[in-house]
Amino acid sequence: MTIDRPADDFAVYAIKFAHRERSRRQEHFYRGHTQPDAEYPITYYVWLVVGRGRIVLVDTGFTPEVAMRRGDRQYVQTPAESLVALGIAADEVDTVVITHLHYDHAGFIGAFPNASIVVQQRELDYWTGPYALRGENPHLIEPEDIEAAQELLASGRLQVIDGDLELAPGLELHRTGGHTAGLQVVAVERRNAAGEPTTTVIASDASHFLDNIGSDTPYSIVDHLPSMYDAFDWINARAGERGTVIPGHDPAVMERFAAVPGLEGVVVRID
Repeated sequence: MTIDRPADDFAVYAIKFAHRERSRRQEHFYRGHTQPDAEYPITYYVWLVVGRGRIVLVDTGFTPEVAMRRGDRQYVQTPAESLVALGIAADEVDTVVITHLHYDHAGFIGAFPNASIVVQQRELDYWTGPYALRGENPHLIEPEDIEAAQELLASGRLQVIDGDLELAPGLELHRTGGHTAGLQVVAVERRNAAGEPTTTVIASDASHFLDNIGSDTPYSIVDHLPSMYDAFDWINARAGERGTVIPGHDPAVMERFAAVPGLEGVVVRID
């Protein structure tokens, strides 16, 4: 199928590429939160922003090989395969935004040959610096992803920014930090189904689940706790009363929004 590419607006899609059922609530809340532990499945997404002459992919997921090696991750299909099913070839993507360099967001980083790849300087510095291989950090990345990012930097395709950036009118990157040193989120100004102006914030891992930001309880993996709370405040303010917050890993996203026909259980359009 071919999705609509509006000339005067943006359309936003969440694309599921993997899932993990055997996951526990206490894994996903800072210091286990205060509620009893329970099963708490996690879904892995990338996001697509298309319209106004732009095709922007937010994050790139991880590969089937990484899923197999890490275990307990049910793979659906690669993000590129889902894009093709939507009528978008890999070489049509003009920009790839890497929200952060954890393994589940930065695989396939070089798979979009004509795209400029945007990452925060603080994020790149951290994962190429002396702390990347200490503590639990090695589990959070795949070395080949970091190497690929460095190769893209050397070739001039990696756009390293320091702070906020307007990618296009109505399409804004905002550095929050918190979960990682240089985590960034994406704000998309658009019209909702009723034709009203609204803002969709792709929160990525600034809020893994709606319950993180909803209960004011950050995720369990913390780089800087005050920045996590600041991220919640910025996201809520930017989305406003009519806007939509899209969390990074919440299975409810697939139920909350309408599926793209023919891609049920894989792609939903954010309205």
